[in-house]
Amino acid sequence: MNMHMNLKGKVALVTGASRGLGRAIALALGEAGADVAVTDLLIEGETHDRQALEEYSALAGHFSKAGEIKTRATAEEILAFGSKSCALKMDVTDLEEIKGVVQTVEVELGPVDILVNNAAVMDNLGKFDRQKPERWERDLKVNLTGAFHCTNVVWGSMVSRQWGRIINISSVAGLMGAWLQPSYGTTKAGIVGLTKSLAIEAGRHGITVNAVCPGFIATEAVKLYDAGMIERIEKKTALKRLGKPEEVAQVVAFLASEAASYVTGAVIPVTGGIDLLMI
Repeated sequence: MNMHMNLKGKVALVTGASRGLGRAIALALGEAGADVAVTDLLIEGETHDRQALEEYSALAGHFSKAGEIKTRATAEEILAFGSKSCALKMDVTDLEEIKGVVQTVEVELGPVDILVNNAAVMDNLGKFDRQKPERWERDLKVNLTGAFHCTNVVWGSMVSRQWGRIINISSVAGLMGAWLQPSYGTTKAGIVGLTKSLAIEAGRHGITVNAVCPGFIATEAVKLYDAGMIERIEKKTALKRLGKPEEVAQVVAFLASEAASYVTGAVIPVTGGIDLLMI
């Protein structure tokens, strides 16, 4: 292992890590040597009110019903790498719950050195004149305020130790806008603004703050798209394929490492070139 990419001795907390990008990121950090707190709104084996969950988030309801929740399973895989890990339920809209989870992580693993704000919802689809205010507010709370809450809770500890890595998962939608997803595009653009603003203040404390903007990645959610839509996406992408979750995760691992010690305030597209003007 490249010593500059070795995260041994560091503690990471990843939000929204039961599947998709969050799971891949947690695994990549664990494989690089970090001890990882795998957090998510859903944990396998726990009872959920499926109707309420589906009303809150159609995707969360779908994956809960399908049994595609791997919060504990991800922690188990990280343990197999030789790193420490724990799986914890955390709602990023609940500040008090976040504080409790971070306290648990500090006891079980140690102070959080690396925070990956990945948790998000992306199922609010529809034309602007049909957008519901309560859905707009939900998206703001999860996608943007959630990142603010989590960062706020670990900030003081990072400042006191004069070291930290905050990595925010935005989206190509935050750079280009999102068709029929005004709240998603807005919140992901907000993540970019939050990243740059925090980076200015964090630098004097030895903390870097960066954003990663994935394009269309072959996560469980994207695989629900119909075949025709996936084909159109691939045709508009310079590399002519969907990305792999691991390709995003490796960029996050780099940003968490000493190899990226002079990178802050960066907004890194991992898009396969879908954000380029292709003729």
